[in-house]
Amino acid sequence: MPKVTWKGVYPALLTPFTNDDAVDFDMFKKNLDAQVEAGVDGIILGGSLGEASALLNSEKKELLLFAKKVLNDAIPVIINIAEQTTKAAIALAQEAEADGADGLMLLPPMRYKADDRETLEYFKAVAASTSLPIMIYNNPVDYKILVTLDMFEELAAVKNIEAVKESTRDVSNVNRMKNRFGDRYKILGGVDTLSLESLCMGADGLVAGLVDAFPRETVAMYRLIKANRLPEALAIYRWFMPVLELDIHPKLVQYIKLAAAATGIGSTNVRAPRLQVTGDELREVQATIDKAIATRPELPEYLKLEEAVA
Repeated sequence: MPKVTWKGVYPALLTPFTNDDAVDFDMFKKNLDAQVEAGVDGIILGGSLGEASALLNSEKKELLLFAKKVLNDAIPVIINIAEQTTKAAIALAQEAEADGADGLMLLPPMRYKADDRETLEYFKAVAASTSLPIMIYNNPVDYKILVTLDMFEELAAVKNIEAVKESTRDVSNVNRMKNRFGDRYKILGGVDTLSLESLCMGADGLVAGLVDAFPRETVAMYRLIKANRLPEALAIYRWFMPVLELDIHPKLVQYIKLAAAATGIGSTNVRAPRLQVTGDELREVQATIDKAIATRPELPEYLKLEEAVA
């Protein structure tokens, strides 16, 4: 079982579907292979981009087992826990551990807007049920629950809660976390359009979305920043930005699947109630993607870069 360092680029992988709405494992492998070749540091299954709310638990299990077999412990496999009840979250966490998951990404309770005490008890109960390392997903914009610094203070005693996916949309929160907790928590930026800013503030890595379509560019940007080659990273980031905007739209799944299909490592099929985009919306999104592909930057030998000493 590979150790989860919570450092580097962790794609929130898409779940591709066949035309008859089954999980498309051939396309999943094609994307997974591209991620590994690009140099990602781990993968996350069954997140928002993975259409977690539309997947059966049996499908999540199949994806985990398939990914573990393909990767052969080359990089960690993280499973997302996004359940409505503590009981269901514990069951899924324990099953994931038994099936070989290397870590968990843990969302607050779904559908019920838990208060601070309820949210903390939920996190603690799930953490106590497993030995796996856990990353808390802090996304009050989409999930309406903010995990505050005081809440992280209380969670600091829970040893296997090791990291946070920082998606508050307030990049200064990276500084607040570092000032308050030092290196107690690893911080991974979770908003594509704040990737460079988060890393420059000291984030340890990224949980990325458009990496599903552009894995090499995402990893190159991360490694250039960590090697103190900011101007080169900034050039990639500015090229990338119009496409990164697709990550912060309610239809991010449809849009990023369009991008992955355009780069040859994905398909556009989504699971109902989501529907594929059409008409002017499709033309506008496709034009953004096509322009990015037509102007794709030449990348340095980023896999050979050494991280600068802080």
